[in-house]
Amino acid sequence: MLGRALLDTQFGDRPADARPLRGFGGASVLEITEDFRRDTYRLVYTVSFPGAVYVLHAFKKKSKRAAKTPRREMDLVRDRYRAAERHFREHEGGDRP
Repeated sequence: MLGRALLDTQFGDRPADARPLRGFGGASVLEITEDFRRDTYRLVYTVSFPGAVYVLHAFKKKSKRAAKTPRREMDLVRDRYRAAERHFREHEGGDRP
């Protein structure tokens, strides 16, 4: 399911179960969750850059009680978002929309 959701995203569709990740102001960073064998996995990506989809993080949700994403994971997403932004500017020659 996660792979299909990314494929749909590449073709300009927004998967029905994608939702904005809190802490990024709006819908610039999205997450999709998937349950598999009694575990939950999260995929975090951005479509902020024209013609590109950047997967920022994929991980197994460890907490069974809280829905809040751990700070360590959020810091990693922020760092990777900045890296994606640099990559886009260097390779696409574009500015952020």
